[in-house]
Amino acid sequence: MKAEQQQLLIDHFLQFVTDRRREGMERVLSQRTRHVTLVLEDIFQSQNASAAVRTCECLGIQDFHVIEKSSHYSVNKKVLKGSDKWINIIKHKEKDKNNTELCYSQLRSEGYKILVTDPSPDGIPIREVSIDQKIALVMGNELDGISDFALNHADQKVNIPMFGFTESFNISVSAAICLNTIVSKLRVSDINWQLTTTEIQELRLHWLRKMVRRSDLLEQQFLRSIQ
Repeated sequence: MKAEQQQLLIDHFLQFVTDRRREGMERVLSQRTRHVTLVLEDIFQSQNASAAVRTCECLGIQDFHVIEKSSHYSVNKKVLKGSDKWINIIKHKEKDKNNTELCYSQLRSEGYKILVTDPSPDGIPIREVSIDQKIALVMGNELDGISDFALNHADQKVNIPMFGFTESFNISVSAAICLNTIVSKLRVSDINWQLTTTEIQELRLHWLRKMVRRSDLLEQQFLRSIQ
């Protein structure tokens, strides 16, 4: 869709949105980022995956990657609270493929530095992670942790300092701690972490299609009217 046509459609949809909701959308758009993304590898507990999605949305992280191997991504709607409507969930689930490798290849092509969470002492504490480059934070599943491939092909290992007897946090808690640490550093930095104007415009239209009742029918009618 051409930029001019896209703007016309956005203006059309805005007629059906209250001022309060429009202001809320613009506020959230201004705080969205793709400078950091979360990757979950082979997660099998739906409540953990759903809690991680919700954390990403609350922190303003737009993209969420899921690598499927032996486990399939599933959701818990009670945990999600509708958060999955507002972010992009990118699934890597090709049959008979190394989906971790495919995910890593895509992330690197988009300029991400790949960090894996691992409790071993040779990693660096999450608070010391450099945010100069885009970050993809990879976490393994609840039983086996990160895969050997994911670990061996990452750019850096990171950990959350522990001060108790228990070895690790729950996956969703780990995601919340790590992402909040990174996002908090971003928001007080001089880094241009916000979405581009083009990305904001595309996301604005995408969200309006979700906000406006029967948007698909309204869009068809409007596009016919301007042809």
